[in-house]
Amino acid sequence: MSKDYPRLDVPVPSPSESGCWGSDVIADAIRDVGIRYLFVNPGASFRGLHDSLVNHLGNHQPQMLLVLHEEHGVAMAHGYAKVTGDLCGAIVHSNVGLMHASMAIFNAWADRTPVLVLGATGPVDAAKRRPWIDWIHTAQDQGALVRHFVKWDAQPASPKAAQEAIARAVMMSNTAPQGPTYVCFDAALQEAPVNDRPPRLDRTRYPQPAGGRPLAREVRQILEWVRAARRPLVLMGRVSRKTADWEQRVRLVESWGALVLTDLKLGAAFPTSHGAHAAAPGFFLSPQASETLRQADLIISLDWLDLAGTLGQAFGDALCHARVVHVSLDQYVHNGWSMDHQALPQTDLTLLCDPDTFVAAIIESPDFSQADKRPSPRERPYPRSQVSKSDTISIAQLAAEVEAAAAGLDMSLIRLPLGWSGDLCDFDQPLDYLGYDGGGGIGSGPALRR
Repeated sequence: MSKDYPRLDVPVPSPSESGCWGSDVIADAIRDVGIRYLFVNPGASFRGLHDSLVNHLGNHQPQMLLVLHEEHGVAMAHGYAKVTGDLCGAIVHSNVGLMHASMAIFNAWADRTPVLVLGATGPVDAAKRRPWIDWIHTAQDQGALVRHFVKWDAQPASPKAAQEAIARAVMMSNTAPQGPTYVCFDAALQEAPVNDRPPRLDRTRYPQPAGGRPLAREVRQILEWVRAARRPLVLMGRVSRKTADWEQRVRLVESWGALVLTDLKLGAAFPTSHGAHAAAPGFFLSPQASETLRQADLIISLDWLDLAGTLGQAFGDALCHARVVHVSLDQYVHNGWSMDHQALPQTDLTLLCDPDTFVAAIIESPDFSQADKRPSPRERPYPRSQVSKSDTISIAQLAAEVEAAAAGLDMSLIRLPLGWSGDLCDFDQPLDYLGYDGGGGIGSGPALRR
């Protein structure tokens, strides 16, 4: 076993003179777009692709990782993207595999996380189907099973079309607002010999699109509103995990002297031990968070999850008196099937822009240094929950005991109950976030410590 592949059986790739198959072209395309891992529960509908990953690519870049259920595979690809920031993929068996995977695909959709889901069907040509088994594993429009909660799906009919579909799926999955994509391959296409092999994909010719930036006049307007505000508040929502972006958000808040709220349903976006963090993060607004919102005269939402619902919790039927700026690209994926787009917020300015791109544009503006710098509080502004001792173990008690037991340890909480006491989680750095439960009831949380 090679030292480069610890604990991994490395097959010897077949020599090129043995011929080329449709699945070889597909496997090359997966490698060419930079996919490192594929989570796989083996299924006969993609046996051609499985063979090419082993015998053509040597099970390396991508490397297959065995899972026992398709939902597990997509969920692990989801978690990998949350932890690393990189896209990886899962392969699911025809029909039943995609049905199994559908819940995990919806979770990735609701969590706006990139996942490349590859599937198979067929043979589409009925004359090539074996009796019984191939017929029950062929669908007229397999992508329709998940079309309402993927950004894009395709069923290419040739090796060259398969190359393009993979490149497009990766590009769309990684483009904000991020989400899963699905590409389905005909079993007969995979196993057909390729006499006129198309050129390999040149990844440099398929660059990831850059996100839009706010207009200069919009930046000036926001800075004017910040200078005029007495109590600016930033709602830190779906933002990047990059350390540089984290530090820029802290710099922005400190320069503005703003307060901050974060959401326990999302990954860590701002240090909760920072003096500007005004209330404990939670799945729902705490009384202190609601009061912070009511006192604000300028609210800047950085892709906050459910802005309208949050304002409704804080203000009830009363009108929000503060100016509201909403920075989000999320409406680009609202298709009306799922209600995960939440209620429509009332705003004074809405920017179709990635939140961290917005923060960078503000900081890079020549007017940024002219903003009035306010002193930022240095002490934690809110008290920890008072944990009462009783015969019944409360969620607050459990949270306190877990935090005490984990002192000095690196630990991640994959799932948290809705009543988890958010003020018992200290986030001093950008942390990984391992999952999302789209079904409700029990939510998923970010890591407790780095």
